[in-house]
Amino acid sequence: MIRIYAYAGCDTCRQALKLLQSRGLAHELIAIREQPPTDGELKRMLAHYGGDLRRLFNTSGQAYRAMGLGPKLATLPVVDALALLAGNGNLVKRPFALTRTRGVAGFRPDEWDRFLAP
Repeated sequence: MIRIYAYAGCDTCRQALKLLQSRGLAHELIAIREQPPTDGELKRMLAHYGGDLRRLFNTSGQAYRAMGLGPKLATLPVVDALALLAGNGNLVKRPFALTRTRGVAGFRPDEWDRFLAP
């Protein structure tokens, strides 16, 4: 089962959901703003991206810019960065999708093809 965190007003989220539906893949849809990914899920995704915190952040979002996170991210302790993400779904790169063994944040068709491959 795919667990996908998304925002209804997000074009890339809609593209990801359309892809899942076109392939007939069962998924659990969670409103990312109301219920951000858990600390454990964020840690799993961070591991999928080799520890690259930037891949988990919605760097083009208003909340990211308003908090001035761009220059701070390189020196922000991982535990603090994950706490920010777990506490504010607007900061999380979306769509944010996980299975028991894989994960993907954002929507790049080639990355999603690899994510959904058996």
